[in-house]
Amino acid sequence: MCQDEEAAGQQDSDQGSHIAPDTDIDSNDSAYGDDAITETTSISSWIRDYRIENGRTYHSFKDGKYWGSNDEEANEHLDIGHNLYMKTLNGRLFLAPIHPTPSQILDLGTGTGAWAIDMADMHPSALVIGTDLSPIQPTWVPPNVRFEIDDMEAEWTFAENQFDFIHIRGLHGSITDWPVLYAQCMRCLKPGGYIEQAEYSAQFTSDDDSLPRDGGIAAWNKVGPECHRVLNRELQVLESMGQHMIDAGFEEVVQHPFKWPVGPWPRDPTLKDLGHWARAHVETGLENWTLRLLTSVLGWTADEVSILCANVRAEIRSSRVHAVHRMNIAYGRKPAPLARHDSH
Repeated sequence: MCQDEEAAGQQDSDQGSHIAPDTDIDSNDSAYGDDAITETTSISSWIRDYRIENGRTYHSFKDGKYWGSNDEEANEHLDIGHNLYMKTLNGRLFLAPIHPTPSQILDLGTGTGAWAIDMADMHPSALVIGTDLSPIQPTWVPPNVRFEIDDMEAEWTFAENQFDFIHIRGLHGSITDWPVLYAQCMRCLKPGGYIEQAEYSAQFTSDDDSLPRDGGIAAWNKVGPECHRVLNRELQVLESMGQHMIDAGFEEVVQHPFKWPVGPWPRDPTLKDLGHWARAHVETGLENWTLRLLTSVLGWTADEVSILCANVRAEIRSSRVHAVHRMNIAYGRKPAPLARHDSH
């Protein structure tokens, strides 16, 4: 059975409930928005020969498979996201009750490798492998970290029962067949090992109906699902990943719901700080999330995408708009074999 729980820590009671806005913020204060942060392959030169579209760079290995950019702005966005997840979990890298001394850990879609590097520092006796389509990871890393350029949707070359822990984060809209991916995770996890996935919603919501009826956010909430219907990819996987795990055979599946206030509008100081990071995450991600998708899938011009992003940015910088991004974390365990009892 899949359990809905709220994760331990300061955010738990706040994240699952209505977020109260700070009524002392001046809605006409122009300074409110001023602090926003305006197959396995060896790494070779052709992989680094990125495709350039509309001034942004994209991975060349399996060109077009992933919609996000891999340039400096996109990497900054990924690192902000890593800090946002860490703040949400009060400094924790994961929630699953994994073995205290894991030997091998896999980070799928590792991005800049921030999570893998932190995990390697936390578990110096473990080998941490991070895979991605882009070679954007740093060169100087802990000795127990290894990065591979790989397509996680291709057939895995990892051994059966190899990993103690498999970590997935921020892959919404990127995978064409989630059941196949979970099946590969099941095969390569050790019995008793854990899979954990963290995903946030691609849609803005609010607890107090403060989103503008028309404008940037309203348009944004329509075009994302439209793109992914054309691509036949699941955008809101945060709502289905727990069931996907159950269907793949994982047991003791637990889900933890969170809310990210987009902007420093909450009254609670901890949530206000989280809101600064969440807004920075959105602002550095807006164009990255939309430019390639809207131009290549829906036929928009780059200028039209820029206008949409500018409108969304203006709305989330208003203290009257109490936008929220939902985020869920789910984890489950690969069943351990039943103990055998010899009969006499």
